[in-house]
Amino acid sequence: MATTLEQPEVGDGGVVTDEAKRLAQHIRAEKERQKQALNLQRENILSQKTSNPARRTALEAALAQIEGQLNAIN
Repeated sequence: MATTLEQPEVGDGGVVTDEAKRLAQHIRAEKERQKQALNLQRENILSQKTSNPARRTALEAALAQIEGQLNAIN
């Protein structure tokens, strides 16, 4: 995701604005959707069985990429 929000924006008087809360909630929801999609892809790769060494190497590379993306999100 292109944007990250560590803390919601604080308006005048130290109050978190409603817009900042909505933005933070949207970002959390988007991260959760991304994690769910990546976990589904990961499960799909892990469920595939092959005796073809080239295919196995491709699956291992895909799995490493997905796990890297999951780590980046967390």
